[in-house]
Amino acid sequence: MNAHPRDIESQTAKAAANDAFVTVLPGGLCHLDMAVEGMHCAGCMRKVEKAVGALPGVTLARVNLTEKRLAVEWTGNDVSPQGVSETLRGVGFDGHPFDPAVTGKKSTEDKRLLKAMAVAGFAAMNIMLLSISVWSGNVSDITPETRDLFHWISALIAIPAVAYSGQPFFESAIRALKARTLNMDVPISLAVLLALVASVLQTLRSAEDAYFDSAVMLLFFL
Repeated sequence: MNAHPRDIESQTAKAAANDAFVTVLPGGLCHLDMAVEGMHCAGCMRKVEKAVGALPGVTLARVNLTEKRLAVEWTGNDVSPQGVSETLRGVGFDGHPFDPAVTGKKSTEDKRLLKAMAVAGFAAMNIMLLSISVWSGNVSDITPETRDLFHWISALIAIPAVAYSGQPFFESAIRALKARTLNMDVPISLAVLLALVASVLQTLRSAEDAYFDSAVMLLFFL
């Protein structure tokens, strides 16, 4: 015997009433806004929407990439904020119910990203000045000793800059790898680290070329 729609609506409302972040809409639909950390691109957005949209009873899973917010609507009692959070962790993202009262955390994260960009930009400009000196010197009269000195100075600037400014990318990449999945930050992190390691090896070999500027500028522009 099929349950009456009013009974379904009543059961859904009763289940949702236990969670302050769930809103019961007309017709028995439940609505939840989740803040999702680690989303940076359309690929991340599609992955989140696909994973959450596959949960039983979910009728809507829509991401606002600018605000890093996920809107979920469902019927029945099979979905909960905890279940949505676990699903997000399963695809490499951290999620928690969106609370307008706790906007300070997003502000802190924005400040952190701004500082990381500023450090990368400052480092990139200084390394680029050294790189231009090396490039012009390679076709003129720069001595190997002077070139090596410029490379080592670039290394001293680039290594701490990458260690600091790369943290948002590295943390997101590690979360994705732990979840046995890939996101945009995995290849970005690999590219930055490979460029940095290759540059250090080139410097140790007293080679003409190093790529410290590429590693730091990639972080700055992304």
